[in-house]
Amino acid sequence: MESTLKDLRQHAISVSLFKPTSLSRAVERLGFVQADPIRSPARAQDLILRHRVENYRAGYLEQHYPALDLEEDFLYAYGFMPQSTWQLLHPRRERELSPDEQRVLVIVANNKRIHPRELEAYLGAGRERNDWGGYSKATTRTLQSLHYHGFLRVAERENGIRLYELAARTHEPAAPDERLRQLVLLIASILGPLSDRSLRAVVQHLAHAAPTLEGRRSIVTQLIETSELAHAVVDQVRYVWPASDQIEASQNETVRFLAPFDPLVWDRKRFEHFWNWSYRFEAYTPAAKRQLGYYAMPMLWRDDIIGWVTISNQKGNLVVEPGFKKDISTDLNFDNEFEAEVERFRLFLQKR
Repeated sequence: MESTLKDLRQHAISVSLFKPTSLSRAVERLGFVQADPIRSPARAQDLILRHRVENYRAGYLEQHYPALDLEEDFLYAYGFMPQSTWQLLHPRRERELSPDEQRVLVIVANNKRIHPRELEAYLGAGRERNDWGGYSKATTRTLQSLHYHGFLRVAERENGIRLYELAARTHEPAAPDERLRQLVLLIASILGPLSDRSLRAVVQHLAHAAPTLEGRRSIVTQLIETSELAHAVVDQVRYVWPASDQIEASQNETVRFLAPFDPLVWDRKRFEHFWNWSYRFEAYTPAAKRQLGYYAMPMLWRDDIIGWVTISNQKGNLVVEPGFKKDISTDLNFDNEFEAEVERFRLFLQKR
């Protein structure tokens, strides 16, 4: 298929930044919304959804989550997903539960939902080494393990803390090869068009998300051969995307401040190729070495990333500081569209 870099950019924008809809429909259409705890200026999941949900406000997902048919779980990162995605990930590898895990299940069963702190009243507040070399409370680690293996689910959050309940849902899982096929097409839909090399790398995250599914190393090639993944070569890079993608040809005339974890930004290699800019997320970079700022958000104008903004709330006033990688001084429409996006962001941060 003949495509240009401009075609691929417009394809990515059209598919990802669909017309805003309801919260439940937006999450269903995305298939997955990555979460991140940093709140400067808002959590990643809220920053992602604000572009895709009508009249969205920061915190809406957490507020409405208990009433929606959603789950928290791990795909290629941790986040929120509809049942249709969650069912492709489970069942995960079964194993025998430890006595402590069995006891936790009994405790949770006797409570409508439980806060990790409440569990400490039963099991104590001991700590154990976590996967990052630090220490976590043993109760939290046990809850997370039971959640990962599908025995518990996140019922809601309280000030960002996960509250758990028994996972009562049952489903008849599809055949493993079909689950893998659908998961890879889903990832390609969320992040595509992306290079086949990037897609293969992301698919390897399924070793954690869906460890019983075999064939991860060959599935991308198979889907290209069956034409379920369309592809095009631009600048000697082969890009792939679901052949079922529906692309709208409308011109994007909006300024958007994008989260560092937004699907349009997520694949840094694609970002650099599409927009000729090696963007880096600097929240975990020492302050003295930052070039853009603690939480610099790429700024999309039409089909181009022209720079970034940092946003802070100083004494109740929203402060938006832009930086530019490309000259737009001759674009008379930009200033008005930039101010419109600032006002949308101001409303997004307001509670109703």
